[in-house]
Amino acid sequence: MDDSGTAARKSAIYLLDQVLGEGRLLSECLGAAALERLEPADRARAQRLAADTLRGLERADRLLAKHLRKPPPLTVQNTLRLGTIELCAGAAAHGVVNAMVEITARHRRHGKLKGMVNAVLRKIAAEGPEEWARLRVPRLPKWLRKPLVEAWGPEAVAAMEAAHFAGAPLDITPRPGALVDLPDARALPTGSLRLDVPGQVSALPGYADGTWWVQDAAAALPAKVLAAQLGEKVLDMCAAPGGKTLQLAAAGADVVALDISEARLGRLRENLARTGLTARVVVGDALEHDGQYDAILLDAPCSATGTIRRHPDLPFAKDGAEFGLLIELQAQMLAHAWSLLKPGGRLVYCTCSLLPDEGEVQIEEALEILAGAAIDRAALDLPGIDPGWVTEEGGLRLRPDYWPGLGGMDGFYIACLRKAA
Repeated sequence: MDDSGTAARKSAIYLLDQVLGEGRLLSECLGAAALERLEPADRARAQRLAADTLRGLERADRLLAKHLRKPPPLTVQNTLRLGTIELCAGAAAHGVVNAMVEITARHRRHGKLKGMVNAVLRKIAAEGPEEWARLRVPRLPKWLRKPLVEAWGPEAVAAMEAAHFAGAPLDITPRPGALVDLPDARALPTGSLRLDVPGQVSALPGYADGTWWVQDAAAALPAKVLAAQLGEKVLDMCAAPGGKTLQLAAAGADVVALDISEARLGRLRENLARTGLTARVVVGDALEHDGQYDAILLDAPCSATGTIRRHPDLPFAKDGAEFGLLIELQAQMLAHAWSLLKPGGRLVYCTCSLLPDEGEVQIEEALEILAGAAIDRAALDLPGIDPGWVTEEGGLRLRPDYWPGLGGMDGFYIACLRKAA
């Protein structure tokens, strides 16, 4: 590991350039091996620094605006943003300022701006931490905030923004019957375990031998709602990266894990190997898949707006332009999944979205269109589920502002449909 933190900081600035300048998601950058040259600890630090900067971007920019006559080049601006975030979080001023000045000085085009970086960050070090606490919680961009306010109201959205700003702890799903040796983990009402300061995940006890896997508590609920039984033929229709596949396989089901992305299925295969669970992994288009199944889990492609507390890059890398196509695709996949379901079977539809058009509205329309479809409210009667989360049409609405005293959860919509026998 680079003890000075320069390598991690430089990589974090690169990630910020990609998100804010190129509209790329952090997951895309990491999937393209952007941090492969770093040691694991530096890699984790770079990701954390980039995510923290994106969460606090509005506050950082407000503080910096006082000291900048005009915005500097993006890379230098992101260097200042990162430095501001670290300083306002209590990092040692000497180390942060020196690192940011050094990074700027080494830049082949912007080295001459090192003096400006030094001067601005020294002012931030002196004034920023006190001013930071007086600034409002960063808001979502207007393209996303407006439809969410229309759906849930301004108070709920403000609470969601507070959850986003706080970030997300690490949730894990224990393998059924396994003894999890993580003294700092706390049990959540729905059965997941939560670690507030996990450290390097792969080094935690039980990871290597597959005792548990990483999965947000909300993301663990769709498979629990489906309640796969021993020997049932089950389709995980959009399976990667595989947390739900692991749950279904651990229940003893005969699982087909289908996904269109070979690259993303690579991680699923790794998780199956690590846990010793089995599933038939299939690369293919869900709309062209054939077969008959006792139960189907459709975690449909969506806006992923429910995952912002874990993925703060999303509001900056997207602009909502793809929402219409996603909603149409969800309806097509739901209809095709229904055709693959045996009479008497059940289908769980879910999206990690906060937009009703990707959740409640899809099921309302499905109940009118799909032959023999009925909502199964009883499937939602699970430990830890608040009855107030059950929606009018019989689905389950989860939001980041739920469990505020426990650290929140991802936003999800989940519904279970049963097919007439």
